Parts: sequence; C-alpha cells; structure tokens
Amino acid sequence: MPVVLLTDAFFFALIALTALYAFYVSRRPHLQAAWRKLARDRSAMVSLTVIAFYFAVALLDSLHFRPLIETAETAQGGEAVYSNEVVSVFDRLVSPLGERFEKTYSAPLAVRGYVKEMVEEDGVRRHIYPRLQYGGAALAEPDLAAADIARRAAVWGLAGLLACAALLALVCAVVAGPRRAPAAMRAVVRNATGGLPLRAVAVTIALIVVAVFITAGIGREYHLLGTDKIGGDVLYQALKSVRTGFLIGTLTTLIMLPFALALGVCAGYFLGWVDDVIQYLYTTLNSIPGVLLVAAMVLMLQLYMDQHGDRFNDLVTRADTRLLFLCAILGITSWTGLCRLLRAETLKVREMDYIDAARALGVARPLILLRHVLPNVMHIVVITVALDFSGLVLAEAVLSYVNIGVDPAMHSWGNMINSARLEMAREPAVWWPLLAAMVFLFGLVLCANLFADGVRNAFDPRSEWNRS
Repeated sequence: MPVVLLTDAFFFALIALTALYAFYVSRRPHLQAAWRKLARDRSAMVSLTVIAFYFAVALLDSLHFRPLIETAETAQGGEAVYSNEVVSVFDRLVSPLGERFEKTYSAPLAVRGYVKEMVEEDGVRRHIYPRLQYGGAALAEPDLAAADIARRAAVWGLAGLLACAALLALVCAVVAGPRRAPAAMRAVVRNATGGLPLRAVAVTIALIVVAVFITAGIGREYHLLGTDKIGGDVLYQALKSVRTGFLIGTLTTLIMLPFALALGVCAGYFLGWVDDVIQYLYTTLNSIPGVLLVAAMVLMLQLYMDQHGDRFNDLVTRADTRLLFLCAILGITSWTGLCRLLRAETLKVREMDYIDAARALGVARPLILLRHVLPNVMHIVVITVALDFSGLVLAEAVLSYVNIGVDPAMHSWGNMINSARLEMAREPAVWWPLLAAMVFLFGLVLCANLFADGVRNAFDPRSEWNRS
C-alpha cells in the first residue's frame, strides 16, 4: 500500500517545479547559454554528478509503502492485510543492512565485538571478544576475514567496472547511434568532446558505481562501517540520513522562495510605504536570534504533539511532521537575505528603458513584474539557492546536535554526531559513527559549494568568466 508522507509530497512538488524550470529554460536562449557555460565547468559537473547520487538515494527513500502481510487468507485470495510499519523502496534495496542487529558496538569490517563478554565455549567460561551474529558469520575461522574481504572487493570491483563499460557503451549507442558508438567512446576517453568534461563525469560515475558494487558485495556479509550502541549498522544510518539532509536543503528553499520573491520584488519596484513595511519586517526578523526562534517553535510543536497524541500515534508521522515543521521554520527565518538582494536588483531593473516603455504603453503593474522584472532577477535567485543549500544542510546538523533539530527517532547526520559525543568519551573510543556522518556530510556540502561556485560564474553577469 503506497504511503505519501507530507515531506514526500513537498519533495515531489519540488521535482515538478524543477521540471517546469527546465521547460522554461528551453524557451529562453539567454538562459540556455548560461547553462551551457556551466556544463563546460569540470568541477561543477563532477559535483553535480555526486549530488545526483545523493538525490537518487533521497528519492528512493521517499517512496514509502506499507508491506503486505502474508497470511493464509491472503494466499487464498482473501482481503489483503498490510503492516503498520512504513518502509521505503530504499529499505528494500538495502534490506540486509537495516534488519541485522548485533548486541552492541563492533568496529568496521570486524567479525568480533568491540566489548569483551563472558562467553562459554566447550564448557569453559572465558572473557573474550565474542563472534558477531551477522558480521562474517559465513566464515569458519575469523582469521580468514581479511582474505575474504579482499576477494569480495576484487570481484565486486571488477563487476562494477564491467557495468560502467556496458553503461558507457549503451549511452554512446543511444546518443550517437550504434555505428558511431565506438567513435563516441574514444572521444570520451580522449576528452575530445567539444569542451564538455564528459571524461571527468564518466570517471566520477565509474567511481560511484564501483563503490556501490563493492559496498553491496562486502556489506551483505560484514558491517562495512561498524555498528552503534544498539548494534545497528552505521552505513545504513548514514545512507538513511541522506534523505533528511537533502530535504532540509531543498524543502526549506521551496518554502523560502515565495516570501523572498514576492516581498523583495515588491519592495524594490513600488518603493514608498510598501518598501518601508517590508524593510521593517525583515529587519525585525533579522534582529531575533535564529537558534532561539527555532528552539521556541520546535518546543511549541513538541508540546502540541504531546497534547494531541491521537493524531501523532505513529513514530514515522511524528518524525515526518517535525522535519516538515523544521523546514518551515528555517524557510521563514532564512528568506530575508535573498529578499534584500532582490530588492537591490529590482531597484536597478525598474530604471531600465524597457520598464519605462512598458509603463508608457499602459502595461499593468502585475504584468510588468511578471514579464519584465522577475525574469531579469532570476539569476540572483539561482545563485542564492545554490549557495544556501550547503548552509541549510549544515544547519540541520548543528540544530540536531543541540537537540532542537529533527526528531531523535529519525536518521540524520546531526543525530549521529550528537550521539557520538558520548561514544567518543568511551575507552576505547567509538569513532566510526562520527567519521561516517562527517564523511557523508562533507561530501554533500563540498559538492554543493563547488556546484554553487559554477552557477555563480555562469549566471552572474559581473563575473570574470562572463566578461571573457
């Protein structure tokens, strides 16, 4: 039974808006020129490829459903019975990771526990590191783990390379035709693709595919990034946190844009008392510390959910509502910067000759704003959205670290970092949950920043790239 959560609905709406923007760009030659400039930026295209991988994980994790419970009645064609548990397509694809729990901590790729226990072997009680229930369970001897891991990495890495070669041949055959596919493949390998960094993108895709294959091959038999205090797989938690980080960065933008666009353009065009009111509004909002405002709103939501427990009796619903509410709070508090930039740009645009001509011809003000002002300030919107994405992802980690972010039951990098505070104080220290969260967070934020730099260079008319 398909289940659409609130955040899923907004996420799909954002995808639809992106498709509409792509259609809009296809009808605007000046925007196509800017995106073609961006397509020639090697670092931006490599970063976009990595972001696309994160996006694919978030999309698969946003397709939720309730699984069918197999009973004797359903087997005989009776009424279908569905589980109360809400799972995603991503959970099914990586099902061994989320379903295997050890007793407690275990190090990455370990076959024994991280904490000594009293274990009875052959009638003798010993204080040893016990064998894990799932990590390396197929091995007869724990000493064979290193050789088995190396063999799996080699076999699955080779399979990933073959899959990449087949994928490249298929893409070249579809784009260039079956007869010209070998020549197209040689052009990609030699980087003779007319300035497009297709070789760098192909290498990035190959690395991602090989990493996925190796992770799948080893992760089915071992805990690749270890386990946490309750024995949960850390790799599974880090991958599940991708959806949370991606939603924070995108849904907040979706909520922020209407406020910034409407108020910024109106303030810069109408001036007078309209400009004064809008400036007073965002100046007042900027004077309130953002963390305190977020904390107050989250505590109010928590109190409301506690008082209306019948509406939020499901853990998934509670966590999803809190995530959407957090996106709304961050959106309401983060539109002021873009609004100020749009106001300044609109002040310049309103003095252009084509705006004066439209006024002289009697064009209505709303039509002037929609057809003449708004398209000429969209480059500010594109640049700001790209730059703010990484900041919003980091904001979730910081807020969850101080316990005012997403629900503790939801997987997020902020919750993983928050839990690692006590784990790092152990002796010996449990370092792998913190490292896993930091690596995944660093990868998304770094690629988002590099892509944002490329967007700024391509769309900003004052950049040195556009001058040249």
